[in-house]
Amino acid sequence: MTTATLRVPPDPSIFEPIACYYCGETACSPFVMAQDDLTGKPGDFPFVTCDACGLAYQNPRVNVTRIVDYYDEEYIAHRKKQDWGMLTWFYNHAMEKHDRQKDKLVSKYVSLCADSNVLDVGCGAGTFLLRMRQRYGAKIAGVDFKDLSQLPGFDQIDFHCGLFYEQEFGENRFDLVTMWHFLEHDYDPLRTLAVARDLLKDDGRVVIEVPRLDSKSFRMFGNRWAGLQAPQHTVLYDHKNLLRFVEKAGLEVVDYLPYGAFPAYFYLFAGVAFKLRKGKGLDFSKAIIPYFLGQLAMSPILLFERQLNLAMQTVVCGRKS
Repeated sequence: MTTATLRVPPDPSIFEPIACYYCGETACSPFVMAQDDLTGKPGDFPFVTCDACGLAYQNPRVNVTRIVDYYDEEYIAHRKKQDWGMLTWFYNHAMEKHDRQKDKLVSKYVSLCADSNVLDVGCGAGTFLLRMRQRYGAKIAGVDFKDLSQLPGFDQIDFHCGLFYEQEFGENRFDLVTMWHFLEHDYDPLRTLAVARDLLKDDGRVVIEVPRLDSKSFRMFGNRWAGLQAPQHTVLYDHKNLLRFVEKAGLEVVDYLPYGAFPAYFYLFAGVAFKLRKGKGLDFSKAIIPYFLGQLAMSPILLFERQLNLAMQTVVCGRKS
């Protein structure tokens, strides 16, 4: 075995014990031990359940000043890799389809136009925002804790780098605030949701998509479930706790969807791959062909994704009247 393949535990000083994100209690019980199955970085990362309210969360967690080390140049949401060889077209098509699905979902709840303001929290590469600008003429803003301003199109985005709840946007500004797989990464989700509430116009909407803990894919893969994504994910939301969070933050639930814009198939593929790889990480350059072949093979089942509770959930919220 070469030095490059050794799993060296991370420095214990990067961890910090925390209380429950929902109720503030410290008493908790072990839930599941996860590894960084996505990139193969070393370490074991424990998730617990709160003895008082039942919330599942990572404890201890990686300190916010050190978690940036786990969002490296290969982090797929930042889309820094553009060349996938002969499959580049398929990759780009899949990413564009993801943004189209987001657009299709939010358009059921918000009518956007040139006078609209849209904020994407955890905006990543910003492609969803650019679609909102191109299709509707909307004014667009984004925030991410990594500086991605060098990516194409960011000259059109009011981009803020840093923690969301430390940014200044102005109250009652946005018609739409989206959080596509952001809240499960957040270090203060109740504060984040309260800030999002204050940023909304009176008739504005917040759209939040997260992995669903009480889903079939978690029951199938357990400690290799892609929704754990340790150590980046801090909180694991089941249906009940997601709704409890938004309501406690002063938001009103407009609709709840047992699916999302993100393809649940990824969680099925990743779960199998993570079971086989056992914490060694997933090389997307090698996995991309099996990924698309598997998606094709499972396409008849995936037609019923919205009814099967495979992996995703979305909640649409407004300001409480």
